[in-house]
Amino acid sequence: MSRYELVIFDWDGTIMDSTGLIARCIQDACRELALPVPSDADARWVIGLGASASVKFVAPTLEPQRHAEFASLYRGNYLAREHEAPLFEGIPALLAQMRARDRRLAVATGKSRRGLDRALDASGLRPHFEASRCADEGFAKPHPGMLLALLEATGVEPSRALMIGDTTHDLELAANAGIDAVGVTYGAHEAPLLRERPALHLAPSVEDLGRWLALHA
Repeated sequence: MSRYELVIFDWDGTIMDSTGLIARCIQDACRELALPVPSDADARWVIGLGASASVKFVAPTLEPQRHAEFASLYRGNYLAREHEAPLFEGIPALLAQMRARDRRLAVATGKSRRGLDRALDASGLRPHFEASRCADEGFAKPHPGMLLALLEATGVEPSRALMIGDTTHDLELAANAGIDAVGVTYGAHEAPLLRERPALHLAPSVEDLGRWLALHA
């Protein structure tokens, strides 16, 4: 019998190959506001965080009253290009395999509800997930509220749930909620950074992730 009943996936950088696009849209918003442009690493670091924390990190000199303007520019840039972000190769097959083994699947993401709904429909992956929680429906990562809400909605105990994500924010989210976590190093945060947080395994590819889940989940 599997140790885990519910497997919770992050979206950007874990299921969808969108971290490069997100970073570029953050950088473009800084250029449009004549702000210093963050490095790729800094722009990728904030992926998954809430909007306020992200703006404070990538645009620390921007006046608080202009944070909404930054968010609007970023959102417009991303909406115009979100069709460019594909699923990581192997993800649809991995999710189908887990469902065939009667695993329950959910999503915990820093995306907005509208953004996740678009992604679920465009990707065709909506039928795989029975529950999801987004940043604009409560506290942003790494506050545990997102995972606690999913556990309550599904009736699964923390010891029977597993979080999978590509950032330290995801691993901290899982730790704060008292559930196990697996990191993937093919997304926003590289392996050295992820190793600083608790994780049962760091998967360098979707194929490796699938092998680990077949054995442990």
